[in-house]
Amino acid sequence: MRILVVGDIVGSSGRAALNANLARLREKLKLDFVIVNGENAAHGFGITGTICESFYQAGADCITTGNHAWDQRDIIQHMQRDNRVLRPINYPPGTPGKGFGIYETRDGRRVLVANVMCRLFMELLDDPFQALAALLDRYRLMRDADAIVLDVHGEASSEKQALAHFVDGRVSAALGTHTHVPTADTWVLPKGTAYQTDIGMTGDYDSVIGMLKEGSMARFLTKGERIRLEPAEGEGTLCAALVVTDDKTGLAKKIQPLRLGGHLPEVMPK
Repeated sequence: MRILVVGDIVGSSGRAALNANLARLREKLKLDFVIVNGENAAHGFGITGTICESFYQAGADCITTGNHAWDQRDIIQHMQRDNRVLRPINYPPGTPGKGFGIYETRDGRRVLVANVMCRLFMELLDDPFQALAALLDRYRLMRDADAIVLDVHGEASSEKQALAHFVDGRVSAALGTHTHVPTADTWVLPKGTAYQTDIGMTGDYDSVIGMLKEGSMARFLTKGERIRLEPAEGEGTLCAALVVTDDKTGLAKKIQPLRLGGHLPEVMPK
């Protein structure tokens, strides 16, 4: 199976990069399933139901989020009726929405997608390790799903790496989001799980992690009045990772980075 996971969409620049390229990428790369992290899609903070629908129209099959999941008021009601948009699985019981879903590809294969949020330098949520352990005790690769993909949303590279090794051999891929900078550690772990600490953002890289440079620098240079951050709106780079799984085991055969457009050097999977 060929699965593309697209990094955090930031503002109108990121939305434009996704909408302009995803349909072509689905055809060119012969993609079976596409996951998009959309937690910064609405002017840099959260996502709306309307934006979710636009991503589905562009070719996304599932949308993950993170610590900005609830920034837009309408998304709570939208999550109640749209099982294709996820919030982190380790939010406390009773939180609206769901943290994982099982979806069918166009040829009937099953993909389990789970969104989990780390805790170092983040919100103090329920233990992500225990949340994943409970999920993977219930759902097994090649028994309940033909592929299992985790969006690991977190700040600390150490925690992301630890989580990935914790689930190595039990999931097809564990891919990091949140820091908005693509890392160079794209590889398949020893037991068969594809991994990258952060797949990067989809947005304008002539910025500070997607936000206008001037406001971001002012926050470091001055104290006192709180400066509101605004997303950069130049040409966006689409950042993603392509995971190819083994149809017999569900584990990863390979993982390759993808970077397209904007300011970063282009990298296209073979």
